[in-house]
Amino acid sequence: MIFRLSFILCACLSFSQIAHAKMGDVSCDDRLRMTHTLTQVLGAERQGKGLRDPDTLLEVWVTRKSGDWVIVQNYANGTSCIVAMGEHWEESLPDPA
Repeated sequence: MIFRLSFILCACLSFSQIAHAKMGDVSCDDRLRMTHTLTQVLGAERQGKGLRDPDTLLEVWVTRKSGDWVIVQNYANGTSCIVAMGEHWEESLPDPA
């Protein structure tokens, strides 16, 4: 499953003319194209987000059907990079009151 996700993301992102990474092992693209790929191509939904610093936002995207997850780092300049991905996502249940 992770191979399929990696293949789809690489194929979609390889056509981008601005796919330049901050690190050597990540896939980057324009924020709008990245969001389109995650939602329309992979069927992922954003599960959470948080600021890493004033110019960087991290998001967790999950494909509920397969349990695949992706962490995307968004920069103030409009670039988004996939920095981690995996399988078997589990939602945390709140503690009983």
